[in-house]
Amino acid sequence: MLRLTSATAGLVMLALAGPGFGQSHSHDDNGMARTPAPDGAMVYFVGLEDGATVSNPVTLHFGARGIGIAPAGVEWPNTGHHHLLINIDPDTVDMEFGLPADDQHIHFGGGQTEVTLELPEGTHSMFLLMGDQNHVPHDPPIMSTPITITVE
Repeated sequence: MLRLTSATAGLVMLALAGPGFGQSHSHDDNGMARTPAPDGAMVYFVGLEDGATVSNPVTLHFGARGIGIAPAGVEWPNTGHHHLLINIDPDTVDMEFGLPADDQHIHFGGGQTEVTLELPEGTHSMFLLMGDQNHVPHDPPIMSTPITITVE
């Protein structure tokens, strides 16, 4: 089970409680299009390489280029907020709907760009996925390259 440090748990819980938490949004049902991704936008992990071996607590820093960071519920042009997906196959994510919120889909709807986690020992895959004001991935999705880390 994932454990957030006390310093970040409150921020993540605030983000989870923000607009759109626990809701799925189908933009197709109401005639709205998904939020277009800015040309060349990308997200990535800062200072963490694929294959790294780390110890708990694990601090992750999120980077973004070509897109601004805005809290969930705020509709500003060319912005979004981070979602961290842990041990999820990127091919299984439904990009048409709001992302779920659980231990494997962590929302940063407050605009946070880092988190400190306690992860179980072992190997974990993870990637970042930018979401719009409703936690729905942009079109096309703005997603980091998936990485794998080992927690000792």
